[in-house]
Amino acid sequence: MGDYRCGELLTVGNRLFSQKAPLDSLNQEIAENFYVERATFTVTRSVGDEFADNLTSSYPLQARRDLANILGTMLRPRDKTWFKMQSGDPDDLEAKAWLEWATKLQRNAMYDKDSGFIRATKEGDNDYAAFGQCVISTEMNWDNMSLLYRNHHLRDVVWAEGMSGQIERVDRKWKPRLTDVVRQFGKDNVHPKMLADYQKGGESAQREVECRHIVVPSHNYESNFRDSRTGGSKRYKQPWVSIYLDLENEHVIEEVGSWTQIYTIPRWQTVSDSQYSYSPAVVATLPSARLFQALALTILQAGEKYTDPPMLAVGDAIRGDVNLFAGGITYVSEEYDERLGDVLRPISQDKSGMSIGFEIQEMVRREIHEGFFLNRINLPNRGSAEMTAFEASQRVQEYVREALPIFEPIEHEYNGSLCEITFETLMRANGFGDPRNIPEQIQGQDVEFKFESPLHAAEERLKGQKFMGAIGLISQAA
Repeated sequence: MGDYRCGELLTVGNRLFSQKAPLDSLNQEIAENFYVERATFTVTRSVGDEFADNLTSSYPLQARRDLANILGTMLRPRDKTWFKMQSGDPDDLEAKAWLEWATKLQRNAMYDKDSGFIRATKEGDNDYAAFGQCVISTEMNWDNMSLLYRNHHLRDVVWAEGMSGQIERVDRKWKPRLTDVVRQFGKDNVHPKMLADYQKGGESAQREVECRHIVVPSHNYESNFRDSRTGGSKRYKQPWVSIYLDLENEHVIEEVGSWTQIYTIPRWQTVSDSQYSYSPAVVATLPSARLFQALALTILQAGEKYTDPPMLAVGDAIRGDVNLFAGGITYVSEEYDERLGDVLRPISQDKSGMSIGFEIQEMVRREIHEGFFLNRINLPNRGSAEMTAFEASQRVQEYVREALPIFEPIEHEYNGSLCEITFETLMRANGFGDPRNIPEQIQGQDVEFKFESPLHAAEERLKGQKFMGAIGLISQAA
């Protein structure tokens, strides 16, 4: 008989996974057109299977890759500190000095070689560009005392929103090796059947086990379950509860409070009736991607017919096979009269349609390019020397309007959430030293993060142009 808590938690989680099944089918279609490496939502690939064997052109894949690379390099540049902490009075020198020191420490911890931050965000950027969302977990790796970031397949994760529209419950499927489960949670916490298989060693200890990780708000968990020891309601001082379940034996492996939600789930474009989001780039270009593949195949087939045209032959006059390869010999009956025409000749073809095909293909290529915002992300050029300050400011304003839908949700829900969870994780692990050494002006205050991005750079440039324009007006008035 399994733990009743496990059964109730799995009932809710299984329902969430069942409701997400149609979205997995859509994501499989998206992946097969834009992100073939991730095309494992509804199918299972073996190691060594060929990617993109269903595609004729790689351009849609390149568009997704370019957008993901641009988002990462522009919003999280390695060559500078792309975030800084702010809290309380900005003129307080002591608090400002500590925040600057903490910013450098956190950045060094995030980019530590053992943290996996670069790998997780690289994978997350590609998921975000293709599917409009990604899942990155942030935890402490106590083995080497470092942060640990991991990107998880969207196929394995579901979530539910609270009344405020924010993500509250997160369920993740997990299939670790039995040895890893025992190593992480200890022999005393795993089910006796699992422990017996572990002690057998060999393949029994190395087999994969079905597990589930669930993160829920502590107030919801406290109201639904009671403490098995006291019989009273569970109480956690942390805002979240992290639960690991053994699905094979319906056993709760671990149940602990957590100061963070652990999972960062940025969502690009949401709709009011779903907790899941979509990539506006892919929504706009999925039909174009299918059309582009069909056009590429048609043009390739037409080009092949032109360079290696089909042949027209007189059947009774040819002896044996027709050998059209270099140096090949085709034998013809000596009785055939060549005045009747060549015994073997290419069929005449009209090549005028080739140019139309190329024009349509270029039009669809532009649609995909613009659909992925690749024509809007770069900062506007300064223009000619004759351009007035007003004209320059108008160009910058136009760039801000076009780039805002791209950068704004990433900064707040992606970078912002990652930095906040990282800060809280380091703080609870004493990564910033003794909490008593933190300036009193900061203690108890919410730490905010300010980011450096092309959008902010454009806004600052716009302010500067307005300032210079005001100086010009004052000079003329004087």
